[in-house]
Amino acid sequence: MTGNPISPTIPFDQDGIHHGFLRLPYSRDDSAWGSVMIPITVVRNGDGPTALLTGGNHGDEYEGPIALQELAATLKPEGIRGRVIIVPALNHPAFLAGSRTSPIDQGNLNRSFPGKPDGTVTQKIAHFVDTVLIPMADIVLDFHSGGKTLNFVPFAAAHVLENKDQQAACVAAMQAFNAPYSATMLEIDSVGMLDTAVEQKGKVFVTTELGGGGTATARSIGIAKKGARNLLKHAGILSGGLELSSTITLDMPDGDCFVFCEHSGMIDPVIDLGDEIAEGEVIARVWQTERTGAAPIEYRAKRSGILMARHFPGLVKMGDCLAVVAKVV
Repeated sequence: MTGNPISPTIPFDQDGIHHGFLRLPYSRDDSAWGSVMIPITVVRNGDGPTALLTGGNHGDEYEGPIALQELAATLKPEGIRGRVIIVPALNHPAFLAGSRTSPIDQGNLNRSFPGKPDGTVTQKIAHFVDTVLIPMADIVLDFHSGGKTLNFVPFAAAHVLENKDQQAACVAAMQAFNAPYSATMLEIDSVGMLDTAVEQKGKVFVTTELGGGGTATARSIGIAKKGARNLLKHAGILSGGLELSSTITLDMPDGDCFVFCEHSGMIDPVIDLGDEIAEGEVIARVWQTERTGAAPIEYRAKRSGILMARHFPGLVKMGDCLAVVAKVV
């Protein structure tokens, strides 16, 4: 119906648990009639809400894939009402390569929506998600972390939306996820995002940033696992009470939250993630790498708050996001 070449190997509307693939034909040098096989699990038990849970939208972020692999292996149909669609590694080629973007077409899946049914591999994946998976869902959780280049305090996020009833539903779902930090998030580049595709269809959407550096920790994985189950309970799909602990509420009200680097060099951090900083104080210094004896360049906060995110590698390039300062609400 959508003209998309991706075909699921499992049913979406049959009760039980079904493990399979989204199969995308992909002819290439080493496999003339080959396919990209994206693992997917569907768990269904009668009528009820549908949750779409995705990870690996960027291939170098691991909390989502780990938490969703465990959920796919342990969730039982008799324990739910409705349907859960689990895609642990949405951009599977990027995930296998451990890279943010796809090695096939260099596509950034989270900047490719709504996609094209006759486009690149990444665009075809985005189109299938946009036209098949999202319309089936009532609530969507898309796991992210900082990948290889950023590191975050662990937070779940909702966005400011024109429809305030929809925004309130997203905020309630974010609070149910119950990460250590909960953020109203300002996106500096929202065009083509899965977030935007879901929200434009009127769905409830929650995203996360649960760490970074191209790896995961026991703590960040634990946050992801607990949050996914909390969200299913909040949606009325999984029974039982929410597992809740304290959370710090953050706000990203404007572009002054972001500090971008205007020089290339070596980062000398002055504060760490979660530390408080006042407007005008130094966040980090950047040292030249090609000579000695030159003073470092100081980068200062444009607002007061806490250090929510930072550039992760020790070397930084001109144009990189150096830091993000969020306001504690």
